[in-house]
Amino acid sequence: MTRDQAPIVPADPRAGDPVGAKQLNDSGVSPVAPFAKLSIFYPMWNEELYIERALAAGHRAGRRLIERGDIADYELIVVNDASTDRTGEIADRLAAADARVVAVHHPQNRKLGGAIKTGFAAATGDLILYTDADLPFDMAELPRAVRLMRDYDVDLVSAYRLDRTGEGYLRTVYTFWYNLLIRTMFGVKARDINFAFKLCRARLFDHVELRSEGSFIDAELVIRATRLGFEMLQFGVDYFPRTRGESTLSSPGVILKILREMRELRSDLDGIQPIRTD
Repeated sequence: MTRDQAPIVPADPRAGDPVGAKQLNDSGVSPVAPFAKLSIFYPMWNEELYIERALAAGHRAGRRLIERGDIADYELIVVNDASTDRTGEIADRLAAADARVVAVHHPQNRKLGGAIKTGFAAATGDLILYTDADLPFDMAELPRAVRLMRDYDVDLVSAYRLDRTGEGYLRTVYTFWYNLLIRTMFGVKARDINFAFKLCRARLFDHVELRSEGSFIDAELVIRATRLGFEMLQFGVDYFPRTRGESTLSSPGVILKILREMRELRSDLDGIQPIRTD
């Protein structure tokens, strides 16, 4: 089950975002009970140029959410997918200096799907955000996503890019056809299914078991969740393409692995029946 982008109410100057102004009291804090804990995890392979900036942005977002009364605590998880640069070393240093930072290391490279499965398994919060180390969106959008999740009582909030021209023509075309293929094969109305902004309630994983090891895992998460009857809401964000390092997500090998996993898992995904989630 999916919802289109939620209707936006006029901005409340106390809130810092255009959503859910009715929930703030005079001090700009939500009077409703906060989520107990937010887990933010970052799958990383050779991200020494990004790791400290990514965690700094995560800390800012976490502190802001605590100040607003949306969450009571947060943690930041680095999933080091057998990096060959200093990513693991930096992650360990940051974890030793801050109890809210957790470093998890793969002894062997397991690609994106394996890293995402490790991240969801390591998370201890009742809310879990998965995103990339290169910060493809402004973390200031996170309070908006948390508010949307509460206001519309959904289990999964997935963002889509409002403007993709910065990533290049070929990747834009590839993403268009991939989204169309997923929609045609599985009936999932996701506008940008592989974008690294998935905010989930942890209870979702009482019923969703992910199997993909490659980049098909984003689609698998959405397909399994919505077919089981969990609700997804989508909203648009500004997109900031990678400025350092190199993305491999549109390489021929990655695309072939996506297609292979899609074929291997199709019969399993087609057989999913809805469950009661209330």
